[in-house]
Amino acid sequence: MTNKQLENYLKEHYKDKYEKFLEWSLIPLRPVIRVNTLKAEIDDVYKRLTNKGFILSKIDFINFAFRVEYYPYEIGNTLEHYLGYVYVQEISSMIPAILLEPKEGEIILDLCAAPGSKTTLISQLMNNKGVIIANDVNIDRTSALAFNVDRMGCLNVIITQFKGEIFYKYYENYFDKVLVDVPCSAIGTIHKNKEILKWWSYKKVREFSKLQKKLIESGFLSLRKGGILIYSTCTITREENEEVINYLISKYENAKVEKITLPFNDYYTDSLNLGVYISFGEYEPFYICKIKKL
Repeated sequence: MTNKQLENYLKEHYKDKYEKFLEWSLIPLRPVIRVNTLKAEIDDVYKRLTNKGFILSKIDFINFAFRVEYYPYEIGNTLEHYLGYVYVQEISSMIPAILLEPKEGEIILDLCAAPGSKTTLISQLMNNKGVIIANDVNIDRTSALAFNVDRMGCLNVIITQFKGEIFYKYYENYFDKVLVDVPCSAIGTIHKNKEILKWWSYKKVREFSKLQKKLIESGFLSLRKGGILIYSTCTITREENEEVINYLISKYENAKVEKITLPFNDYYTDSLNLGVYISFGEYEPFYICKIKKL
């Protein structure tokens, strides 16, 4: 570990599990794919890929997802990927969209949508029926979002490019459901993104936290009464997770945290008993909180 600030934070967070986390961070996870049921049948994609030499194992609690146990070449280089039959996506990254429970006919906001992994999954779960506003502020990332929305055949997605923190000014009390998957310090992706070691700092975490509070507030104000908001990050810092949730529920009395139960054992409740952390191991570390607008 070459970043002393990050090393100190990880030691404080993981304590006696710190060395295990370091070991975990050095070994890439086996890829996970989800079959895009908007374009293809699950069994057909399984047969196509296994016939090409891929070895896939079923994810018990997500019927359209497989872990790639062996791959003769990168999934991203297959015809199935090019055609939008599959999306390479970590299980932890799928969970926020699944917990949102998108339904056909709903109007949903994905506030920080690029590059589109969760947007396209929400569209899949809605069977392309209803409307998703997929927003992102960055033009380069919005281009990637548009590419993936098109590749996956998501016809119910409208892409916008606004600052997420002021989005509520255009759509206050409007959406049935809102996903706020914010930019973050990304410690959960360190096993595949060593660039984090170069830029991670306490100052950067505080900057993220300041932005995240504005984003979750904008998402909440965009939500109609009775609607559901999912907040998620791929990091483990309290400043970016439970402190952001605590900021929202302290400011808005009608923001109620809902209990989350996940279909596996590798998760734990945060320090304020608000959201949940997915543990490292088979999964990427992730933080998720579910909020209802009363």
